[in-house]
Amino acid sequence: MAQKGVQLDRETFSCSICLDLLKDPVTINCGHSYCMNCIKSHWDEEDRKYSYSCPQCRQSFTPRPVLLKNTMLAALVEELKKTGLQAAPADHCYAGAEDVACDVCTRRKLKAIKSCLVCLVSYCEKHLQPHFESPAFEKHKLVEPSKKLQENICSRHDEVMKLFCRTDQQCICSLCSVDEHKGHDTVSAAAERTERQKKLEGSRQTIQQRIQDREKDVKLLQQQAEAIDRAADKAVEDSEKIFTELIRLLEIRSSDVEQQVRSQQKREESRVKELQEELEQEITELKREDAELEKLSHTEDHSQFLHNYPSLSPLSQSASSIHICPLSCFEDVTAALSEVRDKLQDVLREKRTKVSLTGTEVDVLLPQPERKTRAGFLKYSLEITLDPNTAFTKLLLSEGNRKATVMSQQSYSSHPDRFTGWLQVLSRESLTGRCYWEVERRGRVYVAVDTRISAEQGVGGMFIWTEMTNLGR
Repeated sequence: MAQKGVQLDRETFSCSICLDLLKDPVTINCGHSYCMNCIKSHWDEEDRKYSYSCPQCRQSFTPRPVLLKNTMLAALVEELKKTGLQAAPADHCYAGAEDVACDVCTRRKLKAIKSCLVCLVSYCEKHLQPHFESPAFEKHKLVEPSKKLQENICSRHDEVMKLFCRTDQQCICSLCSVDEHKGHDTVSAAAERTERQKKLEGSRQTIQQRIQDREKDVKLLQQQAEAIDRAADKAVEDSEKIFTELIRLLEIRSSDVEQQVRSQQKREESRVKELQEELEQEITELKREDAELEKLSHTEDHSQFLHNYPSLSPLSQSASSIHICPLSCFEDVTAALSEVRDKLQDVLREKRTKVSLTGTEVDVLLPQPERKTRAGFLKYSLEITLDPNTAFTKLLLSEGNRKATVMSQQSYSSHPDRFTGWLQVLSRESLTGRCYWEVERRGRVYVAVDTRISAEQGVGGMFIWTEMTNLGR
């Protein structure tokens, strides 16, 4: 109540021209008071009319009144300033451009603190008091201030729309229900709100459950990343022990294997991190949707709730949780090298050692949306070059080994990996995980994935054989 009195004092002792506390107050003939400079400036603009009016009551004076400082009023204003009221902002309780203004205020409008869905009027604190004091307003519904009260009025019948037509999915008034909506399935707006509120809460629960599931998946991926580190470290440690026994013969190969393990470790960690980021992005989106639903669920105006409810996009189907398979890929390195150690003497006499990481992909399966456009596939694009050491002798490689053309016999050097029976060639790049490439062709061309194991190329590669005249990018 004290604060209310403070607001009244400020308004009483404020100049209606500058809207601030009076400075050098003067009282003109009609009894209204202004800052001396404010009323002087106002009358200076009227000087050509030879008539001077009060900005509030519009009473005219001729000749121009002589202005004398109201010493008593000036003393009261100074006392008012000493109380500390001047520290309060001038617009503390007045409505700004973004505020809902009181519809009852006749002078400068104050901020509304409530809107009435029955009166369809917004009230400041002072003008809202009758709603609390008079029994006539007991059944009125007060909500947070709203600028959209007129949207609750039927444009045809100028009545409040308290009903909802389920047939036409829109709010209507009582006259609409016996006119153009006669015979339709109609209920009160409050009843429809209650039913849809239940559905909204169900959607929120689904979103919240999905958030929890995805947070668990993120934690699981983090554990998987740590497991990859441990497994990779152990694989490196075991490989170092084995190569120590073969130090004179396998110093170079030891470094190669360690590099392969670390390279695979980075690829797997990169895959896990990518999946983790996708999950975190989904969690963020779900939380945003949940926040929107929560905001809608707290809308007190039934019509506004029903107006905004159809705009909500349906919740997409939840993807299955990820599946983590045991980390056996790095253990395979140790097993392969142990076997090589036992057979090394015989193998070195016959051919080059073929030791590589096999089955190294960590099986972390997160359902991916089906790629339907070229832009979606390009995420997995791979630049392919052809391996001259594998090309059939009648295939000419050109354009940086990215084009193959059927020609006469080529003078390739002898190589154990060269195809000798068919028009075939392999890519230099190994293929792991998801890969996408594009081939421009003339004639019949077959493209497949080769599963050979090579110390130089790792696991697999693009395998091409053809009855072609031209193979390019």
